Formats: sequence, C-alpha cells, structure tokens
Amino acid sequence: MTSKVKFSLSGSLYQYLLGNMLSQDEGLDAEQVTQIALGTLAQISKNRKSLSIAWLLRRLALDLQREDERLKQRLFGCDFKNPVGLAAGFDKNGIAAGIWDCFGFGFAELGTVTFHPQEGNPRPRLFRLAAEEAALNRMGFNNKGAEAMRDTLEKQAINPPGERPAILGLNFGKSKITNIQEAPEDYASSLSILIPLADYVVINVSSPNTPGLRDLQDSKQLEKLIQRLKKLKGCPPLLVKIAPDLDNISITNLAKVAYEEELAGIIAVNTSIDRFGLENRVILQSGLTLQEESGGLSGAPLRERALEVIRLLKVTTENKLTLIGVGGINSPKVAWERITAGASLLQLYTGWVFQGPELVPLILEGLLSQLERHGFRNISDAVGSEVPWV
Repeated sequence: MTSKVKFSLSGSLYQYLLGNMLSQDEGLDAEQVTQIALGTLAQISKNRKSLSIAWLLRRLALDLQREDERLKQRLFGCDFKNPVGLAAGFDKNGIAAGIWDCFGFGFAELGTVTFHPQEGNPRPRLFRLAAEEAALNRMGFNNKGAEAMRDTLEKQAINPPGERPAILGLNFGKSKITNIQEAPEDYASSLSILIPLADYVVINVSSPNTPGLRDLQDSKQLEKLIQRLKKLKGCPPLLVKIAPDLDNISITNLAKVAYEEELAGIIAVNTSIDRFGLENRVILQSGLTLQEESGGLSGAPLRERALEVIRLLKVTTENKLTLIGVGGINSPKVAWERITAGASLLQLYTGWVFQGPELVPLILEGLLSQLERHGFRNISDAVGSEVPWV
C-alpha cells in the first residue's frame, strides 16, 4: 500500500503563518493576502536558478512532489506527470509560472488574461467564507494584458512547451471594453501574442463578473469564437471552461459544439451565481448577505453541482473529450469521485488555499491508494469507472 503523507515542513509553516487567519472571515483582506503571496512567489520564480533559492525549491519539491508512473497521462498532445493542477485565477499574470511544479502540481493554468489590460471591479472584491471553505469573488478579469504576460513569461526564461517540468495552460477572457460581436477578434488578438508560450489554451466564457461574457456560451456564439481561434497559425489545443449555472440542456448543447468543433476538452466548472442554500450567509466586511452580494461563489458549496456536470459531460461526449474537474475539490475522496465520474484531470484553487500546500500530495497519495485497492494500473483506467472510494 502507498504510505501516508509524510511530515511536510512547508505545510506546517503554511498552517503556522496562515492557519488562524484562514479559519475566520475577518482579518487581512483576502485579495491583499493573495497579492503578498504572489509577490513573494514572483521573486522566487524570477531568481529560481540562484543557489539559495534553488536549494529552497528543492526542499519544497521534496515535501510536495509525488512521482509515480501510474499518475502519468498523455492528453491532447501534452504529457501530464500527475492529474492535479492549479486552476486559473490565482496566477493571473503568470508571475510565478516557473515554480508551480515545485508545489507538486502536474500542470498550472495561468490567467485569466485579456487583450486589453484592465483593473477589474472596485474593491473589496474577494471575500473568505471560512466556515464553508468557500470564497466569493467579483474580480472582473483584473490583469495586465496579453503583451505583459508574454513579457513576464519571457523574463522568467520559461522553457518552451514540451520541455517543462509542469504543463502550462493559458486561460483567455474577453476584454470588458470589447462588445460581444467583436469578442472573437479580441480573443484571437490575445492568443496570437501568446501562442508560442502555451501548452494548451482555455476559452473562458463562463466568469460571472464580466457583463455579457456568459452569452458566449450560446452554441452559435461559441462556434464563431472557436472557428476564429482555430484559424490562428500554430493554435495550441483548445478547451472551453463552462459555468455550473447552465441548465443541463444547455450543457449538453455546449458539449456537442465542443465535440463537433474538435476541441481538446471541457473544464467544469467556473464559479457560480447560485448560493447553494447560503443566501442568508452574511459577509462580515459588508454586512450584506450572499444573496445581496454580486460575484461568483467557489469552494466546497459547488462540490455536488460540479460532480453532476462532469457526469453529464461524460455521457454527452461519450468519453471522446478530455474533461477537467474543478470546484469544491478539497480532499482525496472528493478528487477520486471527480476522477471516477469522468474527469481525467483536476484543478484546485479555493480548497488549496484553505487546506494549504499539503493538499496536493495528500490527493496524489490518496489516488495512488485507490488505484491499488481497485487494481487499476494507471489513473486513466479509473477515469469514468464510477468505482467508490474504499
């Protein structure tokens, strides 16, 4: 049997520094905490080849990486060392792109990036819901733009696609100032700048925080967008990220478009405007309830809906598209449920923030344990199997 997760210095330090704050809603602003952490990681990534920082990163990798042939998969032309990735939204500008593998991730998704730099929505715009292990955000695609991301990745001397310790996906959104009719050109302008740097690309048409964006989930609109992007020379594998708030018929129709347009896969799901029974939950910073506050909910409350959407997509696509599960994954058991429901890959964000860096090796060892218990030779054998956690 696979051994239990060993003592992790990085995980213990994380809990020591942030555990108390993350256990309550009040305290340092959630966005400020994120920016402080990312600023530190950016300096580490930029200087990762210096002797002292290289030693630190080796120690971090020793704590958090889990290498095992059974976790490897080749999907849409990319070789994934393991199925656990960092979801888009954390490293919006790619400033820590060079070190995400050291946290144990098999891949990381950078962005969401837009063609035009934009400030996003007014602050405060990110709120902790500690008791629920959830977050509410209305960031509004705040980022420095596609050209700035290109420059940032080049300054970090990121290896080209196919030569990286972890796969890097780039998540693209529509600029707020761009109308829906011009959206295909807006996305294409961003992607044309960043094509050489992307292992794969995600079309984000499902954030609730850019007015009109979700209209692009309409079948006809999505077809136009995909067809425009596929005309770009050297276009990487394309995936689409969908909302949990679509009804099942709309999800089925969207999946059919993804299949007919030969997309590489679907990411399910983005944040939700549903409040999942938490309508009367008060946000301490504003005094308003979740029902009164705008923005997308993420974290544990999305778990059941995200699982339901993966199962629906598995049936609709007949296992012919790669599915990436995200939303409420905060334990090995939840990760296993998402894999056996049909997801080949997983992404973490809110659960990773609350649980800390040890969540990645905890999930990976949990997956390996289940593979052994069920007699699967590789993680791909478990995808869509619907076998229970034992």
